[in-house]
Amino acid sequence: MNKQTEKAPIVSNGGRKIKNDIIFIIFLLLIVWCVGLIYALSRADGDTVIVTVNGEITGEYALSDDLTINIESGEGQYNVLVIKDGFAGVEKASCPDGICVAHKPISKDSESIVCLPNKVVVTVKKSEFNDSPDIIA
Repeated sequence: MNKQTEKAPIVSNGGRKIKNDIIFIIFLLLIVWCVGLIYALSRADGDTVIVTVNGEITGEYALSDDLTINIESGEGQYNVLVIKDGFAGVEKASCPDGICVAHKPISKDSESIVCLPNKVVVTVKKSEFNDSPDIIA
């Protein structure tokens, strides 16, 4: 046999490396899932709906009330906001894409529905003050 045709034995740890990579990726995904779960469970319910048109607050409404609000944003543009059963959602809009109408109703603190074509933002907030009386024991 010629020296040039002789092949050196191939030593590979490729299978072990791939297994460790998979374990590491699963571990990272588990951590991300746990952080997301903790974040979702710790979010407080909001109690106020704030409507902003073109960067200016045009209304604040209690999330506990059942209301239908017509939001005029100028030049025939409109959104219809429905607050019902502790949730706020856009029922109708004059925007061409309808993303705001397709958005699920919101109820948690800091959740928002945005209608970019009409420049309307609907945000749920938690009140700064607590209405319950202070008890000193």
